[in-house]
Amino acid sequence: MTRARPRSNDVSWLPAPFSAPTHSREGAFMDTAIASTAPEQLRAALAANLSEKEWIRTPAVDAAFRAVPRHLFVPDTVTLADAYADDVVVTQRDPAGKATSSVSAPWLQAYMLEQARLRPSARVLEVGSGGYNAALIAHVAGPDGTVVTVDIDTAVSDRARTSLDRAGYRQVTVVQGDGEYGHQPSAPYDAIIVTVETADLPPAWLDQLAPHGVLIAPLRIRGMTRCLTLRRHDDHLLATAALQCGFVPMQGNGRSPTRRLPLRGDDVVLILDDTTTEANLDALTSALHTPRLDAWSPVTITMQDGSSFESLHLWLASQPRPFGVLAVDRERTAGLVDPQDRFVCPTLLTTDSLAYLAMRKLDDTTWQFGTHGFGPHADTLTTDMLDLITVWDHDHRHGPGPKITAHPTGTHPPTPDRPQLLIARRHTTITITWPATGEPR
Repeated sequence: MTRARPRSNDVSWLPAPFSAPTHSREGAFMDTAIASTAPEQLRAALAANLSEKEWIRTPAVDAAFRAVPRHLFVPDTVTLADAYADDVVVTQRDPAGKATSSVSAPWLQAYMLEQARLRPSARVLEVGSGGYNAALIAHVAGPDGTVVTVDIDTAVSDRARTSLDRAGYRQVTVVQGDGEYGHQPSAPYDAIIVTVETADLPPAWLDQLAPHGVLIAPLRIRGMTRCLTLRRHDDHLLATAALQCGFVPMQGNGRSPTRRLPLRGDDVVLILDDTTTEANLDALTSALHTPRLDAWSPVTITMQDGSSFESLHLWLASQPRPFGVLAVDRERTAGLVDPQDRFVCPTLLTTDSLAYLAMRKLDDTTWQFGTHGFGPHADTLTTDMLDLITVWDHDHRHGPGPKITAHPTGTHPPTPDRPQLLIARRHTTITITWPATGEPR
């Protein structure tokens, strides 16, 4: 599998130590200049930026980004500067303020379009609507193509229809329905592009995919979301590329809720993505009141190779042991809980103890990997975490990444002669197999 990596000059994916504020006096002047720039020029600048970062690689995708008016697919309150920024635009929130629909970041949309390798006259199903991405697909597929976008939320599908009509892409079919079931009347599809996070791959997607088609889906794997490019291989699907990403979760019958354990209200939340991991909420909450154990590995990273540790998260999640991710409000937990990633920090567990991935700054350019542990078994967990970091650094840091496959329920994944994690879902079993030392995947 080719593991596509976020570019180091795109800060949206970077961990906290590498993220930097972007607002300045100069930035304010730039925003004023952008506000007075015509949308056509902003589209051209966005396309040029994406091409420079190599998210756009083909003339067809470049032409789509230069043609489709993104500002017509975002709320009227969004400025032109924000409409054409290389960032996500939230278009709908639930009563609690959580995003339920958005226009994805252009770099990620460009990546998915390039992975789909669409040709003129292509037949494409998009699961999860917003309108803009469907318009990009339709521009690449051309006047003889077939594009269907489906969303379970009536407000979202209505907004997509209105925006597509305004932008001149009336040929796109907008369907209000559960994306779990695809859209059989227009099948088979050369590509199915899923723009919501999913924990499973329902049978309808595979049934409606053409024999040589591609399925691109943000698959949640033990709390880690990877945009997988999946193609048929014998009786299963094989990922040919994977990219760290984030999407709003799928709704409807495909919804797969995670377990959220508030260890300190909303300030520290442990998220469990499988039914096999046992965790005692009271015991883990009490663990945070014990002295924190800090331990540091010999493994370091610099700004120059910042993109090279994306696989560390997946490596830690791939271990056949109790595992979760922490989501932390750093401002409210300073000095107590300071994870490497405040949204999805890899965490090793026992029922009453935890140890999460941490980083500390050594100098202006170098950070060091380590771990913080809490609870009666913190010593064992931190030792295990350091061992795993060291193995990753030695065996997998610069390797091809794991082999990821999806096997339909009822079939049996082969048993390899090296460690493998199996994640059983309702429709599929996901396997993650890491190559042995020095062995190509």
